[in-house]
Amino acid sequence: MPPKKKKTDNTAMRELKQDLKTGTPKRLYLFHGEEAFLRDYYLGKLKEAVLPAGLEEFNLHAAKGKECSVEWIAQAVDCLPMMSGRTLVLATDFDLFGQGERARERLLEILSALPDYCTLVFVYDLLPYKADGRSKLAALLSREGTVVDFQRQEQGDLTDWICRQFKKAGKTVDTEDARYLIFLCGDLMHDLAAEIGKAAAFASAPRVTRGDIDAVAVPKTEAVVFQMTDALARKDFDKSASVLADLLHSQESSIMILSVMGKYFRQLYTARLYLDAGKGRGDFMELWGMKSGYQADKLLDAARRFPLPWCRYAVRRCAQTDILLKSSYGREGEVLTALLMELASGGRAAV
Repeated sequence: MPPKKKKTDNTAMRELKQDLKTGTPKRLYLFHGEEAFLRDYYLGKLKEAVLPAGLEEFNLHAAKGKECSVEWIAQAVDCLPMMSGRTLVLATDFDLFGQGERARERLLEILSALPDYCTLVFVYDLLPYKADGRSKLAALLSREGTVVDFQRQEQGDLTDWICRQFKKAGKTVDTEDARYLIFLCGDLMHDLAAEIGKAAAFASAPRVTRGDIDAVAVPKTEAVVFQMTDALARKDFDKSASVLADLLHSQESSIMILSVMGKYFRQLYTARLYLDAGKGRGDFMELWGMKSGYQADKLLDAARRFPLPWCRYAVRRCAQTDILLKSSYGREGEVLTALLMELASGGRAAV
């Protein structure tokens, strides 16, 4: 079973929001994390707070990747503001902790003496953020700045955001359909924003329906495989086989398809264990780190229809098929279809 996820520490995010609310941005920030949409949103808010409208080009200094160096940062923070009280320096994908010893010492000097008129922001976009927590640089960032990790949002917050986005587009959506959209398209806000726009434009009625979402949304492959396996669990073999045929025709990776199938049956197995132990939906979602209530409900509903030995059998057969698949070059589709037929038959050997 997967380990339970640690709860997120939102202290830095609360500090950033308070800084923006009071109009008192700090001199040093570091932005990183998976949720690029949220990161860019708050970066835009920070620009509004620091830079007067119409004077951005005079007081905004930005560089990315190889364009950015320790000396560029030193020169940028020393630039005095023009017709404004502050400047904003953006250093994107600059490897703070990958510099040589002399460069790190120079950075410590710069960051320890940032002028009051300057706000310096290190932004990690394409470059992964890997902090050396034992270094003097990390200690300085923690002491003098705010390091904000823009993480994927919790289901409740994300669902509320989806409803607000539809409302801005002049539409409404049911909470359950908003959760379905998360299941179908993932939980990254950038991807969801595009799908919300398409669904709102397509819907002819004031309320966006699940049919509207299915008509225009581009589902994640993982969601399609989940639907295929869920159809199998519901004994709808025709639909399950049809979805598998479409996946193979579109040249999706057989290894990936089986991986998602295996995960589904592991989740089904733990769902059956949780039901037998009298545990609820919230416990199950926490165990798997799920953000989609739609997905959790589907699994729990399916688990009620299968005895524990069959769930255990399905997990074992997926693992055995994984070994077979890797030694069956050119016959991957046949192997997956055979597994589907075996599981659709009820796995008589399991009980």
